[in-house]
Amino acid sequence: MEKTRLALVQMRSELGALDKNLKKIGEYIARAGARGVDIICFPEMCLQGYSRDRARLTAVEAPGEITGRIGEAARKEGVTVLVGLAEASGSQKPYITQLVLFPDGSVQKYRKTHLGRSEEAFFTAGDELPVFSTGKARFGIEICWDMHFPEVSAILSLKGAEIIFSPHASPVIVGDRRGIWMKYMAARAYDNSVYVAACNLVGGNGAGQQFCGGALVIDPRGNPVAESFGRGEGMLVADLDPDLINTIRMKKSKSMRDSFYLDCRRPELYGPLVEGRHTS
Repeated sequence: MEKTRLALVQMRSELGALDKNLKKIGEYIARAGARGVDIICFPEMCLQGYSRDRARLTAVEAPGEITGRIGEAARKEGVTVLVGLAEASGSQKPYITQLVLFPDGSVQKYRKTHLGRSEEAFFTAGDELPVFSTGKARFGIEICWDMHFPEVSAILSLKGAEIIFSPHASPVIVGDRRGIWMKYMAARAYDNSVYVAACNLVGGNGAGQQFCGGALVIDPRGNPVAESFGRGEGMLVADLDPDLINTIRMKKSKSMRDSFYLDCRRPELYGPLVEGRHTS
C-alpha cells in the first residue's frame, strides 16, 4: 500500500431528486480533487435517496447515462469515486449498488450481499465480494448491514484488501452512531489488519425519514484516526499511513502485536461456520 488520501462524504439525499443529488455529488468530487484526494466514498443509495419501497421507481442502469456524468467528474478530477445507488436488476427488485468509477474511465461495482430483513422484499442481493485497486491501494466495500458479518471482512482481507469502505444509510432512530460503529468496526479493522472507512447519509430525505450522519476512519489496530459526527453535511479527509499496514502484511515486525492474524487460521476447524449450523 502507498500513502492514500481518502474523502468520506455525509450528505443529504432528497428522495427521487436525481439531478439535485447528482449536482451535489459533482461538487464534492471537485472539492476532493482540489485537495488531492485519491478515493472519495459517498453514502449508500445517495444518488436517488434511500427508500425501500420506492427504490425501483428511480433505479438506473449502471453504468449508464446518469452514472456516466459521475464518471466524467472522476476523470476530470483524477479521483476514484465510490457512489451509492439503486441499480436496475431486470426485475421489480433493484440492487443496492456501490459503483466504483476510476479516473481512467473504467467502471466496476459492488452489490450489497447481505440485505437487512426489512430490505429483502424490495431488493435483490448481490453474490460477489470483489476487491478493487487504484494502484496505490487495494480495497473492498461492505454496504451498511454487510459490516455485521465478520466473514465478509475476512474474505476481503484475504483477497488483498487494505481498506474496507462502508457506506451507510442509517436512520436517526438507531441511536448513537459513533458508539454503535466502534463496537464492531474496530473489531473488523483489528482482526483483519485493514483500514475501515465509513460514511452515512444525513438529514431528511424529503419523505419523512431522517438519517444521523457520521464519517469515521479506523486503522488496522482498531484505533479511530479521523472522524466527524456532526448533523450537517460535510466531507472528512484523511491520510492513511501505509507503514502500519505494510509492516503487518509484509511481516516486517518481530512483535506479535503486528501479526497478520488471518495467516494463523485453521480452516479445517471451521466447518460449522461454512455450513451455517447453529448449536446451543
